[in-house]
Amino acid sequence: MSRIFAVSFASVYPLYVAKVEKKGRTQAELDRVIEWLTGFDASELADHLAAGTTFEDFFAAARLNPDASLITGVICGHRVEEIEDPLMQKIRYLDKLVDELARGKSVDKVLRG
Repeated sequence: MSRIFAVSFASVYPLYVAKVEKKGRTQAELDRVIEWLTGFDASELADHLAAGTTFEDFFAAARLNPDASLITGVICGHRVEEIEDPLMQKIRYLDKLVDELARGKSVDKVLRG
């Protein structure tokens, strides 16, 4: 089991926000990306952040978008489509979407629209 599974999503979320804002994107765009992937609306996301939900529990409660399998590419030296552990793959899906948003890709393209 990877250490990231037990890390609270709330401890990493500000890093995601800082990453996208540093590149001229907004927290609202980040939240939209998270909602697309997990199905969590703003209220549900706020609840998970307030509760300190771990990544494991965060993704266990998520309603993963059926188009998540369209997320491909390399993140942290690994192809996301080839990651065998389902939870790690979901975490890397999120990392990949955040990276794409920060790199200036349009939100519609990030959301595979």
